[in-house]
Amino acid sequence: MSRSLRHGALAATALVFSIASLSACSAGNDAQTLQVRPDNAATAVDNIKIQNANIITQPGHETEGPAVVNATLFNEGPKAEVLEAVKLPGTNATVELHAAEGKGPIKVPAGGRVILGGKGNASAVIGNGRQAGSDGNVQSVVFTFSETGDVGLGALIVPASGFFEGFGPSTLPSPKPTPSKGASETPGANPSESAGRQSDTPSDVESGSDTQTDEDSAAH
Repeated sequence: MSRSLRHGALAATALVFSIASLSACSAGNDAQTLQVRPDNAATAVDNIKIQNANIITQPGHETEGPAVVNATLFNEGPKAEVLEAVKLPGTNATVELHAAEGKGPIKVPAGGRVILGGKGNASAVIGNGRQAGSDGNVQSVVFTFSETGDVGLGALIVPASGFFEGFGPSTLPSPKPTPSKGASETPGANPSESAGRQSDTPSDVESGSDTQTDEDSAAH
């Protein structure tokens, strides 16, 4: 066999082994990918899939204020679904739903998705955030859809800091302004001082005018 033919045969053999190896790796990677679960809670019922579900509280552990349920809702069905309610079983917490536009129900379009939480998105707000539980715990959350019904999963409770800061409650507590000492004293002092200056001016003018009249009379 000539040198060129040997080189061609070797190249063809190497190509076959390369393709076989890549095929095996691809199959193995796909199989492993199917077993990987996201870090945040996810579930699927019929045409509804819920991913990245969390309950996000105030950034401070002792801070009072609202919390939110953050999740991405997918609808793979042929018909739009309405998110009718979000409940936290075992708690007294109530969740208020707000569409992204601010009015109407939260609709998950057919073949589309809706994000709960974050600027410009729909929201599920827990008025008293501490009723949802303590940070680091897992709380059961049930999403009720118009067609699919209840879809439940366990969501991790996390504070609105770090990665979750932009998805946390839009209403955060702000410190109350404290009036400065100098500012509080000034208004009380100025009126009396200005009043004193105003009261002195007319008397000075009057006394001056009287004196001038007496001198003119004496001169005549």
